[in-house]
Amino acid sequence: MADDTALVTAGGFPTFLRRWGAGPREAVLIHCSLGSSALWAGVAERLADAATLTAFDLPGHGKSGDWTDGGDVQAQTAAMAADLIEDRADLIGHSFGATAALRLAVERPEKVRSLTLIEPVLFAVLALDRPGLLARHDTEMADYTAAAARGDWAEATRIFMAKWGDGRPWESLPEAQRATLIARIRVVEAASCMLRTDPTGLLRPGALGRIAAPVLIMEGAESPEYIAAIAAGLAARLPGARRTVIDGAGHMAPVTHPEDVAGAIRAFLDRAPDGAAAAGG
Repeated sequence: MADDTALVTAGGFPTFLRRWGAGPREAVLIHCSLGSSALWAGVAERLADAATLTAFDLPGHGKSGDWTDGGDVQAQTAAMAADLIEDRADLIGHSFGATAALRLAVERPEKVRSLTLIEPVLFAVLALDRPGLLARHDTEMADYTAAAARGDWAEATRIFMAKWGDGRPWESLPEAQRATLIARIRVVEAASCMLRTDPTGLLRPGALGRIAAPVLIMEGAESPEYIAAIAAGLAARLPGARRTVIDGAGHMAPVTHPEDVAGAIRAFLDRAPDGAAAAGG
């Protein structure tokens, strides 16, 4: 359970947040699509002695404001995170949250002391490096794409959760939880273009070089091959980035393997140089 919760305005948006710990480092955590800040509890509780950790609900998720305009939800998420950083933070993101963390680190490098990317779903890396693998992903998600295109959000959500969830069968989830997930799936669709085409240029030559902070890229050993390919592509563009694999874990490693994830983050922070001299201001 979080030590504290609050509803604030961050990035000009109603933002619900949870806080853990009172350690000397400042950390901000960004969760995955269809989740909430509560998913970080297992990881945050294990790091509470080392950091003061703040996690927030994404737009259209949890108790944050609804997302109805179909705009750039990644930019809004990054703006919320930036406003919650008082000085410089250890920025930790999972899945879509990791792509927002990466964007913040590129656009506001002075805000980031270190960067941990857990299973970043920046499929634009595959478009550049492994287009055949992206085509395989698209084939695997074809039923989801068709369901979303015809507005069958319940079926789209069921398929999405089967691929990217924590392994629980859709039918085993309480009805209220299924309804909440179905309502949020439109935010996933709103973000899909950002993840596939990189319109803001995170992958343009030299862009990731603005990040002087140390970087850890984490993946689950049981995750699809394209997650490892994205991690490899990002690591190749981030000089000095470290990669780690969580044995036995899939995409939802922060939830299913919080002790291992927290341990990897702690080890990274303990030995990482301080990214004080952020490039590009």
